[in-house]
Amino acid sequence: MDSTTVLWELFATFLLIGAVSFGGGYSMIPVIEREVVHRHEWMTLPAFTDAIAVAGMSPGPIATNSAIFVGFRIAGVPGAIVATLGTILPSLIFILIAASFFYRVKRSKAVKNGFYGLRPIIAALIFYAATAFAIGNGVVPTSLEAFGWKTVVLFAIFAASLLALFKFKTHPIVVIILCGLVGAAVFS
Repeated sequence: MDSTTVLWELFATFLLIGAVSFGGGYSMIPVIEREVVHRHEWMTLPAFTDAIAVAGMSPGPIATNSAIFVGFRIAGVPGAIVATLGTILPSLIFILIAASFFYRVKRSKAVKNGFYGLRPIIAALIFYAATAFAIGNGVVPTSLEAFGWKTVVLFAIFAASLLALFKFKTHPIVVIILCGLVGAAVFS
């Protein structure tokens, strides 16, 4: 496959992802995974998970960072550019159109109820992404044989992270750094 074809496939794939994904970057992760890992087989699940981890820790929106990372991995700088354009173009167009009409319908009960009805699916998509990553990375074992000391440590890091975030209101960046340091110390 020549480089122009790959660039068009990247653009079309991320244009589709950008067009059908709602609820922010984390809810887009399952769609990106399906396209990148399962449909096109551009990356393995562990490589994709690493890409999402880097995208999540990088400044900026995770969906855009993911597009940049995947595009770069597949086709270098041109791949990063077309994947990013594909991801943001549908949102840009939609927001420009919606902004012109939203002011007219913002008090409509049907519009308010529609947005209210979208909340559960966004939460479900984020939960799905988190669960899929946990299973794919051995945090949640798929069998009793796979349950070992590493799983216990990963669950402990998970629980401590939730406790730090919810109970102690620790800044997420501090939690990320501490978990990285614990992981480096324990798994080295």
